[in-house]
Amino acid sequence: MRTKIIATIGPASSDKEVLTRLVESGVQIFRLNFSHGGAGDFEALIKLIRDLEREYDLPLTILQDLPGPKFRIGEIAGGSVHVTKGQKLLLGKPVSSADDLCPSYKSAVHGNEVERPFIPFEHQRILENIEAGDFLALADGALQLKVISMVGPMLFEIEALNSGIITSRKGLALPGKPVKLAALTELDRKNLLDGLNLGVDAVALSYVQTPEDVREAKQFIRDQGYEIPVIAKLERRNAVDNLSAILEEADIIMVARGDLGVECPLEELPAMQKRIIRACNQASKPVIVATQMLLSMVNSPVPTRAEVTDVANAVLDGADCVMLSEETAMGNYPVETVEYMHKITSSAEQLLWERGQIADPPVDSAVPDFLAYSACLLAQKSRAAALVAHSTSGATARLLSVRQPSQPIFALTPHRQVLHDLNFSWGVKPCLIEDDRRTHLERVESFIEDYPPFTCGDVFVITAGQPKSGQGSVKTNLVKIYKK
Repeated sequence: MRTKIIATIGPASSDKEVLTRLVESGVQIFRLNFSHGGAGDFEALIKLIRDLEREYDLPLTILQDLPGPKFRIGEIAGGSVHVTKGQKLLLGKPVSSADDLCPSYKSAVHGNEVERPFIPFEHQRILENIEAGDFLALADGALQLKVISMVGPMLFEIEALNSGIITSRKGLALPGKPVKLAALTELDRKNLLDGLNLGVDAVALSYVQTPEDVREAKQFIRDQGYEIPVIAKLERRNAVDNLSAILEEADIIMVARGDLGVECPLEELPAMQKRIIRACNQASKPVIVATQMLLSMVNSPVPTRAEVTDVANAVLDGADCVMLSEETAMGNYPVETVEYMHKITSSAEQLLWERGQIADPPVDSAVPDFLAYSACLLAQKSRAAALVAHSTSGATARLLSVRQPSQPIFALTPHRQVLHDLNFSWGVKPCLIEDDRRTHLERVESFIEDYPPFTCGDVFVITAGQPKSGQGSVKTNLVKIYKK
């Protein structure tokens, strides 16, 4: 399995038996969704994952996903309200008296016995940006609304564009309308600090809009004395518009299709996903495709044909990781879902190799990109058993990964954090080695000779940093064919 599977952990998958089966099914990245819990809810779970890491002698990566500035309506009177298409409602802050309502609105509803249902919403910054004619989306787009007019201070009359049920605390979005808000909220800062102290290996930042959002999160992490990768979740149109700048700062990108599908017309989403993946591949940054990949398996032991095609296309487009959310967090078939995901990705990978093409680096790429490209070509032509890279920071392994060779990539690093980082990169098998006095090349050759699964007589392609006499450590500058 080359494509990495991320499993969200929730009530359906948090006990040791299910977690063990998930590890055995190939999951090496576990997502903890802090939108549905805090440090106290995840402490025992993190300990359990670390116990499994030691038991299976595998690097298991713990991904903390922060809630970000998602805006939710308040408590609906009675818990819910049924809405029909064309029905008028009120959204915003309640007025203290009828005198605060606009005269034109009072006149329009005078004598109308049908009372407008009231949807409480307290977020001042959003209310200040709402205008007549704006479109709103509730519950990840399940209910579409249009703003008719402001009828009072921070109170709007809206019209339902389709029928549905509004329940308390559902998320509200303004599709296509940028509202500048910090991606790292005060709650996120608290959760992130708790997560760092609990030992998470990566953090996903929600509702990123600008590179400054990523820089702020990275600086906060450094200020606490940690260094972990930051994943920028693309959920807003202006984040996609700022992709090049965000790629400069983020370590990993997530195509978060749930909110992105609310922000943008759904018919644009497939092409948008492909463009994002292509940009990430060209920048040698891992990319995750998420949301509703095998959603039907929450209640069904098999996926739909459309879902199978969706997952396969993400792999063929160049995704490093595919992510499961409700499927493993609350579904009835968490392990079966991962097993099916594995089958789909493995089948799609076979098609990649049938093409027999090693992706060319862009013409303006740096020397390390061409070095990785050459190593993959050598591995293909020599029918090598594997590529083995000494990758102190993980950069060399990622350059090899983005070429998507048919051979597995063994990335040797003396750093545990890099070990966990590399779980996000396609086709990479991270291995911890001793940080001793040998050269990078000597460490790699020793690993090949001592690694039991490697067969005597097999050919391997090595990338490493080989310093000149008297020179200290260097970056990767060597490609070598090695026969065990």
